[in-house]
Amino acid sequence: MKSHESPGQRLPLPPGTALDTAVAVAVADADGRITHWSEGARRLWGHTAPEIVGRPLADLFTEAEGGPRHRDGRPLNARVLLVPLAEKEGEASFLLTALPAPAPDAAGQEPLKEWAFDQHPFPLSVYGPDARTLHANDALARVTGFTAEQTRGRLITEVVQGDLYQDTEHLIRRVLETGKPDFVERFLRLPGESRAHAWAMDVYPLKDPSGRVRGAAVSAYDYSEQYDSRERLALLGEARTRIGSSLDVAGTARELTEVTVPRFADVVCVDLLDAVLQGDLPLPVTPGPVLLHRAAVKAAHTVSWQHPAPGETTRHPAESPAARCLATGRAELRPVTAPDIRRWFAEDPVHAAQAQEGRLHSLIAVPIRSRDTVLGAALFLRCAPFREPFTEDDLAIAEDLITRVAISLDNARRFTRERGVALALQRALLPPSPTPHPAAETAARYLPAGGDTQVGGDWYDVIPLPGARVGLVVGDVVGHGIAASATMGRLRTAVRTLADIDLPPDELLTHLDDIVTHAAAERSDATDEIPGDVGATCLYAVYDPVAGTCSLARAGHPAPVLVRPDGTSEVVDAPAGPPLGLGSLPFETAEVTVPEGSLLALFTNGLLVSDDLDEGTDALRRALIQRSSSLDALCDSVLHTLNPEPGGDDSTLLLARPRVFGEDRVAAWDVPVDPAAVAEARRHAAQQLASWGLEHIAFVTELVVSELVTNAIRHAAGPVRLRLIRDETLVCEVSDGSSTSPHLRRARLQDEGGRGLFMVAELTQRWGTRHTRAGKTIWAEQALPEG
Repeated sequence: MKSHESPGQRLPLPPGTALDTAVAVAVADADGRITHWSEGARRLWGHTAPEIVGRPLADLFTEAEGGPRHRDGRPLNARVLLVPLAEKEGEASFLLTALPAPAPDAAGQEPLKEWAFDQHPFPLSVYGPDARTLHANDALARVTGFTAEQTRGRLITEVVQGDLYQDTEHLIRRVLETGKPDFVERFLRLPGESRAHAWAMDVYPLKDPSGRVRGAAVSAYDYSEQYDSRERLALLGEARTRIGSSLDVAGTARELTEVTVPRFADVVCVDLLDAVLQGDLPLPVTPGPVLLHRAAVKAAHTVSWQHPAPGETTRHPAESPAARCLATGRAELRPVTAPDIRRWFAEDPVHAAQAQEGRLHSLIAVPIRSRDTVLGAALFLRCAPFREPFTEDDLAIAEDLITRVAISLDNARRFTRERGVALALQRALLPPSPTPHPAAETAARYLPAGGDTQVGGDWYDVIPLPGARVGLVVGDVVGHGIAASATMGRLRTAVRTLADIDLPPDELLTHLDDIVTHAAAERSDATDEIPGDVGATCLYAVYDPVAGTCSLARAGHPAPVLVRPDGTSEVVDAPAGPPLGLGSLPFETAEVTVPEGSLLALFTNGLLVSDDLDEGTDALRRALIQRSSSLDALCDSVLHTLNPEPGGDDSTLLLARPRVFGEDRVAAWDVPVDPAAVAEARRHAAQQLASWGLEHIAFVTELVVSELVTNAIRHAAGPVRLRLIRDETLVCEVSDGSSTSPHLRRARLQDEGGRGLFMVAELTQRWGTRHTRAGKTIWAEQALPEG
């Protein structure tokens, strides 16, 4: 900074210098307050005459060094002369003159700085301590439409209105206060722009040599191209993570619309061939009109686009973008002024009205193809006023998106097909509802993993058994899908077949384990894969309403829960056998007494809320003691309590409320091992039928009793016992101590015997033998007349 000239010294001027423009001239009164201000002074110091007149001369100089200071606070490189003038009427005055100092040795340095600021290709602006504009370069004037003179001395919000500009002003003030630079990205439309651009702004403080903040500067850069590229990459990245997360056709289509609206398009429509929604492969599309099912549509909040709605099927004319791209197999980028779009609108007035209302200006139609199969079409629309029309780059992005989506849609289609087959298979194999049985009231629920999005291998069954007993089964096959359902069906059939032989629970599971083991060995030799039935679990229970007991055995399956009439509950103490197919340990039968009014709950692991079996079972026990109007309602309540949302495993619950038969429904007699006792047995049976009001079937019953008791006395060992059970049928049972089973045979004409079991089979609904630990029981059932 140049020092002041001494008073009285002349200030030399370059030849030809005009005093009113090149030289800064000011006059001050005796108090040092400015009274006159020249144009040259305004140019040098930056103050206009109205701003500076009346202010002290000291405001023109810095406090620290006393050198000249510009209006924006920066020091000036100028030579200043202060001269006292002659007193007039006792008042003194002063004349202040100043001239910019000669340029430094590096010729042209100062003009280059100014030129660099003014000619910088990107907007630059300087703000004073009060956040008012001091300087703005030509680039800022071009994008804003305001000249430097129009913005000088004004706040940003005094020039343009809007929240984004107000935020920018706050940012400048914060930098002035903190002295720390800041950076911000803004997506806005400046007054001089036709559309919004992406701007990156550096706001930094301007400090004097002492470090004091004297102002702030803003450098802005239009990075719209980089922003668009970054957005495209982000869009593709988000599409990879969000689209195809669910194996659902409509859900995948909806995910595409949610990712692309509004960041890529104002409206996105996904139309599929109807066969795709059913999981089938569609037929090839030929040129001409086409029927498409609207799988998903989404519009930005500023656009109304409602026809057709999701779920509707509509006819697309041959000139429509969807029909054209399906027929040609190529994506299309079209402005609405294209002749083919005009012909489409002429044939489709509904779409034409929507396009006019939404101010549509360009569209992209992309066929959805996967593995050379056309699944449907996607339509991307952009509307006025601020959205730019699609470009070739956008077309490439749309094709890339649809390529990814097509794979997910085809996977969802295949899953829909497989799931439909598995559901049909499972529904065919599972009972539609538990079979009504006089020995127990039952109710069951099966919830596939994922809420019907997957199909697994859980199963349950209620099997009528001789002697008014009932078999209860719950099983769990490893895995999901068609294979698991087929395995489940195979095991359920095997259990029913073994139950018809009337085996005890432990023996039934032993035979079932043998079936799995042998079948697994055959299949693993052929495929080198472990079959799904290896490791399956099963619980088989037999309830006897006459004895009021339940016998059960389990193969790796959770034990059932017994809720007693007083509300207390317990886990039935039954030995845990190994899962099926391992063949390592034997199975054991446990027997538990079930009081009248109790509740027995059989379930699979998927029902439990915790991975810890004890914690999950405790939660189930608490849920089972809830009051409910029926067993069906209790099933729903338990599922809602334990599994409010579908989990990752199937859930199965089978509830049984056993009944106990009283003496009014059962009659039993010990029969001596003496042929003469047969007549006494017939008499006991006839008297009991009379007391039950069943005299009309006494003849057949006496004949059945006679044949069964005679066979037991003649061919078996004692003790012999006769029992009649009145249920929905009349059951006649004869037990003995022999394990040899009788069988039907063809008697020849000369044979005196061999016709007894044949007559029993002809006169009754069904008959059979079940083995017990003490021997066997032969039984026969007779139908009772209705009413």
